[in-house]
Amino acid sequence: MKKTKDTSGTFEFSMKRLEEIVEKLETGSVSLDNAMELYEEGVNISKQCMNKLKQAELKLKKLSKDTDGNFELFDGTEE
Repeated sequence: MKKTKDTSGTFEFSMKRLEEIVEKLETGSVSLDNAMELYEEGVNISKQCMNKLKQAELKLKKLSKDTDGNFELFDGTEE
């Protein structure tokens, strides 16, 4: 049996879900209660995406080149 990677927690999956929510809200074809639930879900997903982007940015800022030109993580404790 072939295993598939669970992508439900990925940034890309979250963005796709956010796009689906926006599309549903823009069409106006959902009830008010459903629209409120979708809006709340969208806000939560948006916050998660922002946090993932901030974490990625911080990690990239920590990358530095060693003397051989290879990238390594810089933890800020070295001088």
